[in-house]
Amino acid sequence: MQIWAALLGAAAGWGTTGVATRAALDAGVPPVAMVAIRSVIAAALLLAVLLIRSKPITRDPQRWLTGAVMAVFQLSLPFVLFTLAYQYASAGFVGMLVALIPLATAVIANFVLPDEPLTTAKTVGLIIAFAGVGFLLLSGDSGLAEGGRPLLAAVLSLGAILSISGSSIFAKGRAGTYEPMELTWMQFTIGAVLLVLVMVMFEGIPTELSAWGWALVVYLTVIGSLIPFLLYYWLLSQVSATKASLVGYLVPLVALGTGMVLLDERIQLGIVVGGTLILAGVILTDRSEKRRVKAAGRAAESPTPTESTI
Repeated sequence: MQIWAALLGAAAGWGTTGVATRAALDAGVPPVAMVAIRSVIAAALLLAVLLIRSKPITRDPQRWLTGAVMAVFQLSLPFVLFTLAYQYASAGFVGMLVALIPLATAVIANFVLPDEPLTTAKTVGLIIAFAGVGFLLLSGDSGLAEGGRPLLAAVLSLGAILSISGSSIFAKGRAGTYEPMELTWMQFTIGAVLLVLVMVMFEGIPTELSAWGWALVVYLTVIGSLIPFLLYYWLLSQVSATKASLVGYLVPLVALGTGMVLLDERIQLGIVVGGTLILAGVILTDRSEKRRVKAAGRAAESPTPTESTI
């Protein structure tokens, strides 16, 4: 029950970021500034929590290395890429591509983590999902009434997906060497420094944000970033990297629904068919992973030949 509660909580937070991001862009919040301000606020809130808990900040260079890697590849790069993608496609379109995170994670895990092989079922799921991506792109549908550029949005989103998947494998390989809240603070702190520098270089310091723009940025920080990251790192410490990344296929359902209700986004044929294929591939991967974990558990519990003869 706790695993599913964490999965649903993370999905709800990340799933509504598309709608909130597009609303913030419409409110005049620059894309990099949006991500930079989110990171600064999140870092400050997490530092306050750590101080209240009287938890000393680690000086372990290996933990800081983990935090730096996650700051770049789990936070800064994907946040900027996804934010830019929302300028060219609907929240539902981008959300459907986000569902590819578990499959990308499974492929990378096959080459990095010996206990998470790429099975035949996972390979079939991968083929089905990428067929969905192909259909989505060939249809030319973006979910927007006008001004959509689905190919550019897909390239930006896929870059973010690969970055997230690779960093998730990195964090899973170092599980047990970090505390989730501390790692999240490191990630946002280092990420904030990097993003503020990029913001100043390319956009300047935002001085005319509206109250609505600030409210959306705060929402994106707490509900769309901070809480989901804490839940996700907790999941990584409890389940496999592929299982934890399955939050990715709940995100598009939330994104699609909230986009329709709140932003009047369109459900187009390419999004329906392509999204269905993507989700089918991800679900197939999920079931394959469950069967593999169960089989491994039964094998571990069965007596060895030596034990059975004693």
